[in-house]
Amino acid sequence: MDNAKPLIEVRDTWMSFAGKETGKSVHVLERVGFDVRAGEFVCIVGPSGCGKSTLLNILGGFLKETRGEVRIEGAAVNGPDPGRIFVFQENGVFPWLTVEENIGFGLLKRPATEREERVQHYLQMVGLSGFGKAYPRELSGGMRQRVEIARALAADARVLYMDEPFGALDFLTRLKMRSDLVRIWQAEHKTVIFVTHDIEEAVQLADRVLVMSRRPATVQEEVVIDLPRPRDLDSPGYLERRDRIFKIMGMDAHGGGAGDPR
Repeated sequence: MDNAKPLIEVRDTWMSFAGKETGKSVHVLERVGFDVRAGEFVCIVGPSGCGKSTLLNILGGFLKETRGEVRIEGAAVNGPDPGRIFVFQENGVFPWLTVEENIGFGLLKRPATEREERVQHYLQMVGLSGFGKAYPRELSGGMRQRVEIARALAADARVLYMDEPFGALDFLTRLKMRSDLVRIWQAEHKTVIFVTHDIEEAVQLADRVLVMSRRPATVQEEVVIDLPRPRDLDSPGYLERRDRIFKIMGMDAHGGGAGDPR
């Protein structure tokens, strides 16, 4: 990755919502600022309910910040863009379409031959060769997430926003999906902004981890994960960065807070 102008620029960004019961504003984000370079993999962690998903929705153009500025490729974000695609935790594939039809959904304006080539390419990349004619109901949760990732890649999105995409999967499937996502990211060089509550996951995946504070949230600290991939989850470097993030969040590696007898 080069040191040219950042792809994504977040400047002094605030977000408030009108309170439903009191009528007073609920402040969710304040003074949030950071940059993301093209091709970078950035994870966002923080306490539950601190506004991680809200921030991701601002970046994606689904919410407009109350104050501040968010710019992508030098232009202010004023709405969704087909070059920036979300992958959610909850299954977002279309149940009435086959795997191939789901992956090719964003390619309907492309020539049929090109569309078929891209669909087959990404089917293979995400490890779903042989499942192209299957329907989502016939797939496991991990396989459905692979379909979502393939659909985003096939549409040639420059940026992938991933909101706890593996949160509903079992432990072993999550480990496999993390490994596969890193492999795909290294092959495709996409820019990824990945929200997770799982610190282990963040350290395994990211180039940098942005640690959010409690609400109203800001970026408390940025932790650089300059470790080779695939990452050894027992290495001193991995454990040091993991434990640093836990400390920033006021916890230990077992999830206990300061003074917790555990």
